[in-house]
Amino acid sequence: MSASKAGFSDFFENFTKSAFRLETHQVYTIPSEAERVRRFLAGQPKDDEQSLEWRRRVQETTSAGKTMTRAKIVRRPFTDYTRYLMEWGVPRNVRAGEDYRILDLTDREVDLPQQDFWLFDETTVLLLNFNPDGTLRDRELLESPPDIDQYLKWRDLALAEAVPFGEYRA
Repeated sequence: MSASKAGFSDFFENFTKSAFRLETHQVYTIPSEAERVRRFLAGQPKDDEQSLEWRRRVQETTSAGKTMTRAKIVRRPFTDYTRYLMEWGVPRNVRAGEDYRILDLTDREVDLPQQDFWLFDETTVLLLNFNPDGTLRDRELLESPPDIDQYLKWRDLALAEAVPFGEYRA
């Protein structure tokens, strides 16, 4: 079932325990980030106002005792987008309370899908389907999917193989 943009925020308001995201792509072309990426690449000062709503959501969620975790797959050399994310995006999410981990697959392989997804409360999967240029094609909701165990295994494997963002940057 397709999940609309309007309904996307409902997942973050309604989950009760945990939200996990696997990020597999090296480039995301997100219209709301375009100006920030341009500023980053031009060496201009960071403007955090654009991401204020997400940071508030993360802070409120984690303050309520829920967890928000991501595992970001990276490969070197970094794309411009990954450099932007590592310098400007991820640090602000970590400061807000998100457990952000990096899985560097430059010199190795791990049996994970090439599919981005959110896993909410270990029961609901939201697939994020991207076009080759990094633009979001659509979101696909899988409520109580019969293969939920596979998504749980992928989450556990990604977290076991990844390192916390601060440790990766060090």
